[in-house]
Amino acid sequence: MRERNTRQREVIRRAIEEAGRPLSPREIHDLARRGMPAIGIATVYRELKRLLSEGWLVPVELPGEATRFEQSGKSHHHHFCCRKCGRIYELEGCALKASRLVPEGFVVEGHEVVLYGVCGNCGMKDER
Repeated sequence: MRERNTRQREVIRRAIEEAGRPLSPREIHDLARRGMPAIGIATVYRELKRLLSEGWLVPVELPGEATRFEQSGKSHHHHFCCRKCGRIYELEGCALKASRLVPEGFVVEGHEVVLYGVCGNCGMKDER
């Protein structure tokens, strides 16, 4: 049983790493099935829970969206949500100077920025 769990976890980790963007459990399942067709969605949820508890994975919470997951340890970044396909993409870096926006005496401890629109793939479909 240990061998199977290790293989399943590795397939799930690889799917997350290769995607390079926050994924829903369903997206992770779909990608993991490419490497292990018989992997079940319940296994994906169990492994996500384990990877979260180990600190390898972090949740990505966006307003009005289901929780997605991405690999931990990344530098500060923001996200783009495509309103057509629902995919979430990472935006490298941060151009926001939040400390200039708050009143004097306030201390900024963190922030999240989400941009919404149409991703390049969906935009190209519209042009056809």
